This record gives sequence, structure tokens and C-alpha cells, in this order.
Amino acid sequence: MTLQGRVPVAHAVADGPAEGTLSETVGTESPGHVGESAAYLLARLQILEGRVRQLVAMRRKDDPSPDDPFRGLYISDDHVDHILSSSVSPRGPTWGDSDALRQLDERAADLEAVGTDIRLRSLARRAGLDHIDLDLLLVCLAPDLDSRFERLYGYLNDDVSRRRATIGLCLELAGASPWSAASRARLTADAPLMTSSLVVLDEGDRPFLSRTLRVPDRVAAHLLGDGRPDREVAHLLRSSPGTAGGRLDAMLGGLLREGLHLVYLREKPGSSAPAAAMEALAAAGMRALVMDLERIQRPDDVEPLARLVAREAMLIDAGVVAGPVEALLERGAGAVRAFADIRSPVVLHGRIGWEPGWSSEVPLVVDLPPASVAERTSDWRATIGPSAADIDSTDITSQFILSSEQVRRAVTSARLQASLDGVSGIEARHLRAGARAQNGAGLEKLARRIEPRVSWQDLVLAPTAEEALHELAGRARRRGRVLDEWGMRPGGGRGRGITVLFGGDSGTGKTMSAEVVAGDLGLDLYTVNLATVVDKYVGETEKNLERIFVEADGVNAVLLFDEADALFGKRSEVRDANDRYANIEVAYLLQRMETFDGLAILATNLRANVDEAFARRLDMVVDFPSPDEALRLRLWDKCLSPGVPRAGDIDLEFCARSFEVSGGNIRSITITAAYLAAEDDRAVTMTDLMKAVQREYRKLGRLIVPSEFGPYFSLVAV
Repeated sequence: MTLQGRVPVAHAVADGPAEGTLSETVGTESPGHVGESAAYLLARLQILEGRVRQLVAMRRKDDPSPDDPFRGLYISDDHVDHILSSSVSPRGPTWGDSDALRQLDERAADLEAVGTDIRLRSLARRAGLDHIDLDLLLVCLAPDLDSRFERLYGYLNDDVSRRRATIGLCLELAGASPWSAASRARLTADAPLMTSSLVVLDEGDRPFLSRTLRVPDRVAAHLLGDGRPDREVAHLLRSSPGTAGGRLDAMLGGLLREGLHLVYLREKPGSSAPAAAMEALAAAGMRALVMDLERIQRPDDVEPLARLVAREAMLIDAGVVAGPVEALLERGAGAVRAFADIRSPVVLHGRIGWEPGWSSEVPLVVDLPPASVAERTSDWRATIGPSAADIDSTDITSQFILSSEQVRRAVTSARLQASLDGVSGIEARHLRAGARAQNGAGLEKLARRIEPRVSWQDLVLAPTAEEALHELAGRARRRGRVLDEWGMRPGGGRGRGITVLFGGDSGTGKTMSAEVVAGDLGLDLYTVNLATVVDKYVGETEKNLERIFVEADGVNAVLLFDEADALFGKRSEVRDANDRYANIEVAYLLQRMETFDGLAILATNLRANVDEAFARRLDMVVDFPSPDEALRLRLWDKCLSPGVPRAGDIDLEFCARSFEVSGGNIRSITITAAYLAAEDDRAVTMTDLMKAVQREYRKLGRLIVPSEFGPYFSLVAV
């Protein structure tokens, strides 16, 4: 059994030229140019080929039946006698290729000194492999690079069906003794080759020396120059997460360069931990492997996946950036620990605090602040491009606290919206729509989303209430300047949110006012459904509210608690367990509202029922009085919009003067009247309005008296 078409590398190196490329030095007959990294791998493979040649010759020399056509399929009597007559040797074979290896490595070291990357040597350094480990790796790799080694290994294993190297064959070709505990330990579970997943053990139920070993395809591909990631890892890779503003790269990069292994970045809304981690690793001179852990499928086993990520990072010499850790917590602390214990530098991120049990090593924990208004404005302008000069991006950035990646996606969405509208360039409304599109859908499961469709022109309020609403919108726009730039943020762990109480009777415009404010700020309005919040079981209401606040923290929107007195009622003297737990709910809400970073509006019909402790925590209180006659006239006219056909007998002054009802009631009355007119395909008449008032009074439980309806009483008299 011989190998055709190859020259043993020991001879080629000894007889070849002293200068030139590795390809020339090893005398390879491969066509075309071979890169230095691949040439070194080929040369090492040829050294292994020489050892295989010698080992095959030794086996053939001692083989009692070398010409048996069924060799490897059964054991003959002669073969049994040969086995019994053989003596056990505690020493491995000695190969005479040390000079060739030395010359090859010296030449490779010279090339590395001038910047050439020899992948096999680089991988050995990163994985902590010595020369014997490297020989073992090559023995396992050979059948994947040259199919002739399959048949040769079948011969050397004395089994044609076993065409990969066994542990015994690996040790023999590496010149290591199977009787040495140190040699055997190189292929156990805690050895560098195994912990780095460079070699995989198959047939673990066989005796130790007959277990087969293989090199994963990704490792072989990397050594041959393929940079594509493992397909099991590729679906977790994130695209470029943008920029973080350069606030941490120098400090954190220096620590990583000095050997810092584990970092945990705690994100706040508007910050980008992946971007900050990438910039820090770049400052340390490292590449970054950025993993989105939310893409892990539920059935996936996290620990094997973490090993693949660790191997990928080692192959490309990169640090690992992975998060959010919340995606791993449902699988237990061990899932987080699997990523935290990766050998490469690791930067984990999430929105929750770090638990010490998540890693055996103490991490550097960093709270990432969101970008300032000026930084966000600069990011928006840079992303929008030349058309940014025509758009007041400050108005947008003051409300939408987005990371640079979200800004990029928002601008892309805005351009798509502009294309749909047939507009050549993006406008502010497109940017706001694109920014709103970055809100996650998690809050919609807990609250009803309302896209504002009304404006200040649609509001009919008392001057004091309207002035207060304009002040509220101004607070929301300028809080970045006041709280951040001017340093007016209060202490005590308070957030940067705004909490407002809307108090007034039903139908006085509280919900519509919240929608107008949200629309003026370019935000969505989320109305909390109390049915999904209040729970009869102790502690569940607080949990439901916490889920709402957590989701709302990551959403740029206005949060409206309608009928807020049901949640924020007064605390009372504790007389029984119900009082105690009711007080706990209110106390929790008082504390949680202080840490909320968004705009929360509490609407109530019964302001007197709201706990007094809220007064100190509220930023504003807006009272919505019942409309007087002048406001009611405006409301009647507004509700009968210009599109509604009116008959000549309509007397809105009489309606405003006679019926003391709220704006919500007036809207219901005009809609009912419009339906009555539409049924007969005619304009709305005074008769329709009076019948609609009658129906509204019945809903309210009010008496229908002649003094209110005056000359129209006969239309509604029963």
C-alpha cells in the first residue's frame, strides 16, 4: 500500500531551497498559487503523510496475512496468533522528522513577523495547544483534507468501516504513548482540544483507545481560509448595531487590552450596549462577534450553542458581545453562565441588574447612560443626510430616545413611507412614523395603542386647561435640556419621567387631551386596560403593573391610566387584611411612578379619591371643568363638523344654552342625530337633535322637563 503523487516532506525540506515561499519550500505539486497559511497546513499534512507511510510499512511488515482480500472484516487464526505473540510497548514510536518541522516552523515564524497570518499556528496559540496537541489535531483533520487518509486509517485501524482516526492511532502518529496518563489526558473532556471544540469525540461507549475523533467542518474550513461562520451560529449574528457615541470606548477598550475578561453593560432606553461593546473591542484592537440571544429558538440547548460561539470567537480571534441576558433567564442561571465563561473576552448586556451567580468570575458592571439630546440630534442628522437641513430633527430627538441602530432603522422606515406617499424627500411626519415603528409590540399586549389623529384645533377646553396642556407638551420637549444639560434631575432614585393628573367629570375631554398631547409630541398613546391589571389575588396586580412599566420603559409613547382612582386610591387605616394589601398596592405604585422615565397621564373622574401622597409626586395637575355656555356652543359646532349636512332649522345657540352637558355627551348626541338623518337620506334637523338629546338623557338617568326643551318639548314628550 503506497501513496502516489506525493514526495515525503522530510525529503522535500531537506533537499529544497532555503528561500522562497512555503509552497516552494515544501515542494508541493499543487497547481496554482497556494497562500502561505494553506501552504503551512499542506506542509504539516505532508509530514503526517510521511509518518503514515512509515506506520503502514511497519504494519505490513508484521502482518501475518497482508494479501488477505477480506482483511479488516474478520480476525483470522494467524492474526490472533500474531496478536498473542506481540509484546506490549509502553513507549510510542519516534519519528525522524523533527528537523523538517523545525525548519518549517522557523520559516513560518519569519513570515508571521512581517504580518502574515498562518492560521494553524494562530489557532494553536489562541487555543493553548502545544506541538503534540497540534499533531493530534492534524491527524484528526487529515481525512477531511485528503480522502486517501480515510483508506489508510481504515487499514491502520484494521477495520475498513472505521475511516477516521481513533484515539490510539492519534497518539501513535503523534509519537505519544497510550500508557502515559499525560498523553491520554490530551484527548479527555477537559483538554484544550476538547474544550475548544476543535476535536469532537464519537463512539464514547467504546474502549478509550478505539474511540474515533473528528474535526468539525467549520474548523477545517477556517484553516483553509473560509471566513463564513458556523450555520448554527450565523442565525444569531447581528448586523452592525450603529455607534454608541464614543463615551466608553477608550476606558473600556484599555481595560480589555490589559486582560479584562468579563464585562456586563446595563442598558437604558436610548443606549446601545452592542455598539458600545464593539467600539470598546475595536479600541482594544479586537474584532467583535455580536450575538442576538433573542434569536435562540426555544428547543435549542444553550450550552452547546455557547460552545459553538466560543469556538467561532476563537477561530476569528474576536471578543463575544451577547445579549440581552433576559432571553437566557427562562433557561436558568446556567444558560447565562455558559456565555459568561467563554474563554474569549465577553461583553454581556441586558436591562436588569447583574446576578453574582451568573458567572464564576466577577465582571466589570457598567450602567450605560442614554445619549444626550445633542448626541441624538447629531446621530439623526448624520443618518438623514443632506435633507436634514430642511427638518427640525431637534423636535424629533427630544421625544424619541432611540439608539443609533434604531435611528438608522427609523430613517429607513421613513424613506419607505415617503415612497409610499409619492414624496421625493422625507418629511418630519415620515420621521415620526419611522421612529414610532421602532416601538416593540410587547406593550400592545397589556395596553391599547392609539395612533393620535386629533390636534390642538380639535380641542374645545377652558383657557386654563388648554394652557396647562401646552405647558405639559413643553415640559416633555425640554426635559432633556432641563434634567440632563442643566442638571435639574432630582435625587432619590427618581427617573426622568413626567407624571400628570387629569381630573374632571366624565366627558370633559381628558382622554382626547391625552391624545392631542401625544400627537403634538409625535408619540403613540397607550391606554392601560384596567381589566388586564387588577387581579383578586394578592400581589398579582403589582406584577401586572410592573410588566406594563417595564414594557413602557422601552417604548417612546404616552401612557394613559384611565379611571386612575381605581388603582391610585387613598390609603386607609388598616382594619383587616384587605386594607393592608390595598395599601401595599398603592405604596408600590407611588414608588414605581417615581422611577418611570416616560410620560404618564392619570385620568380620574374622582380627583378627591386619589391618594394625597401623589400630590408631591405629580409634576402637574390639569383640571377639566364642565363647559360653560360659550364652550358648549363651540362644542356643538365642532361636533357637527363641516361635512355633516345641516337643515335650516338648526339652533345651536338654544342647545348650548338649554342643555348643560359635557363635551362627551354632545358628541354622542350629534352622532345619534347624524344616524337618524342618514337613515332617511337627508340633512340633520332640529328634530333629530332633540330626539338624540332625549336618548342621551335616558342613558344618563336624567328627567326630560319642559323648561329645558322649551318649544321643542313636544318632539320628545312621551
